[in-house]
Amino acid sequence: MTSLQQSRPVGELLRGWRQRRGLSQMDLALRAEVSTRHVSFLETGRSQPSRDMLLHLAEELDVPLRDRNSLLVAAGFAPVFAERPLNDPALNATREAVELVLAGHEPYPALAVDRHWTLVTANRAVGILMEGLAPEVLEPPINVLRLSLHPQGLASRIDNLRQWRDHVLHRLARQVDVSGDATLAALLEELRGYPVPEPAPDAKARDFAGVVVPLRIRTSLGTLSFFGTITVFGTPVDITLAELAIESFFPADPETAEALRRAATERARQDT
Repeated sequence: MTSLQQSRPVGELLRGWRQRRGLSQMDLALRAEVSTRHVSFLETGRSQPSRDMLLHLAEELDVPLRDRNSLLVAAGFAPVFAERPLNDPALNATREAVELVLAGHEPYPALAVDRHWTLVTANRAVGILMEGLAPEVLEPPINVLRLSLHPQGLASRIDNLRQWRDHVLHRLARQVDVSGDATLAALLEELRGYPVPEPAPDAKARDFAGVVVPLRIRTSLGTLSFFGTITVFGTPVDITLAELAIESFFPADPETAEALRRAATERARQDT
């Protein structure tokens, strides 16, 4: 949240999260098992929430941990959710788990990103997708959504760029709606300003019946086709973990699977 948002009264912040979730005061009251009058009084400032009530309402509204801290501070309470860097010793086990997941997904690409889609770490197969890109677009920190749609990034290599662009923008727009994150909103506006490609003539023929949106990208191994999944940590109590996600790409056709297996075998041979 911005400093302006953090300085707003807690009741106003609660109302904003309720409205963002598309709930009426009665809806929230039923979920939280409190009276509609109490919700109304909290939102207007006629009553001040207890720490436990504030956390309870935040849970029912699925407020991100970072913003739950902001709610607590606005109400005069100390934040309760820690935010440690991923290299903090307390997160050793988690960091190792992330690396194991990424390595275990090889020979297929997988990467970890933070809440703003900044690259945290990736497995070796991701390097195949980034081969030959201009050094300036690979300068850290790398935003993977920007990299995928930037004209000097992967955009020139994606065969179904319009289809992939629509998918990325729709996903990001939904994330902005859910989170209200100003940085993501700015990123969305930036990506919308990138050149819009002409629709591929075969886009409808290869849309996998609308079940998934493929990524078809030209590489040194030929044109590879993927579909992706997102994995997040279950019930984290640390902000860093709550905002960490792993995006895994799976081959969408046998040719892609075989090309990546051959490349991994060759890489392993060279490593020995």
